[in-house]
Amino acid sequence: MSVLEALRVPAELSARVPAEQRGAGRDDVRLMVSRGAAVSHHAFRDLPGVLRAGDVLVVNTSPTLAAAVNGRLGGDGVVVHFSTHGDDGRWSVELRDPDGRGSTRPRPGGPAGGVVRLPGGARLVLEEPLGAAGSARLWWASVSVGVPGLLAAYGRPIRYGYTERDQPLAAYQTVFARPAPDGAGSAEMPSAARPFTAGAVAELVSRGVQFAPVTLHTGVASAEAHEPPYPERFSVPAVTAWLVGAARAAGGRIVAVGTTAVRALESAAGADGVVRPVEGWTDLVVTPRRGVRVVDGLLTGLHEPEASHLLMLEAVAERAAGPGAGRRVLGRAYAEALRRLYLWHEFGDVHLLLPDEGPH
Repeated sequence: MSVLEALRVPAELSARVPAEQRGAGRDDVRLMVSRGAAVSHHAFRDLPGVLRAGDVLVVNTSPTLAAAVNGRLGGDGVVVHFSTHGDDGRWSVELRDPDGRGSTRPRPGGPAGGVVRLPGGARLVLEEPLGAAGSARLWWASVSVGVPGLLAAYGRPIRYGYTERDQPLAAYQTVFARPAPDGAGSAEMPSAARPFTAGAVAELVSRGVQFAPVTLHTGVASAEAHEPPYPERFSVPAVTAWLVGAARAAGGRIVAVGTTAVRALESAAGADGVVRPVEGWTDLVVTPRRGVRVVDGLLTGLHEPEASHLLMLEAVAERAAGPGAGRRVLGRAYAEALRRLYLWHEFGDVHLLLPDEGPH
């Protein structure tokens, strides 16, 4: 068993409320920096001094939806988590049981044909699972009303049991979020970008760091099962493809803000390492075996040791520290985070993976 697999995160290191309710603002979180195998500790407000002119931060502009809605399946109360809007108009959803404390716990998927009664007289019909019927967490469902309007009227942000209480939707939006014309968005916040403020962006820009937008509408995470991500809708615009190419040619580093930004950008990168404009669906799962073609660094939250996202972090760490070094780099960093009592999850502290040498 590796050091990383042996780690256990105590419950008291889960960030239970947003940073601005614990301290002086959204950016009042800690920043752990891994340069190859070396680890250093900072405040997030030190980020402009950690990056350098010519670096590009790739940010996800997807807004967070109020994606949790109460309903009834037969005589049982359920909570519907709306995950992803399909091309055929259906939605993938996860049904969960209320836990009596304001959050939810898992429940078996289905049944096919099951009808969930929703607020305002709306009805949701479960049609087929995404994956094996006996174990599928997510199901395709048809809904009798427009879901964006339903969420606006009756939804609330998805919340897990480690948080203390419900928060307003604004607490789950990042400074980079932009409304989509069709009401699309992310079921869960692209949380690595949460500490950024308008002031932090202005300071970074004044120091020559550039920002490149992508969009990836993230679905519902598997908080308990730690499954790899399902296909998600994304887009990489022409301006981002051009900016990334120009920065790399000039020796700048491409630093993704969050795993969603990595998935989007790497989905647009060809085997030649060139990023091209694209939009559609991605089923890419970034692992050390696949590697990363474009991303040099990653700013991300702290993940559970069992989380599938850690394979992506390993891939980025191996680009920074060399083949085979990813798990060792992450193990050392996470041991440091535990020792120094960093906070986990979407309201917690952040971790920046950077190369230990000059840019490629």
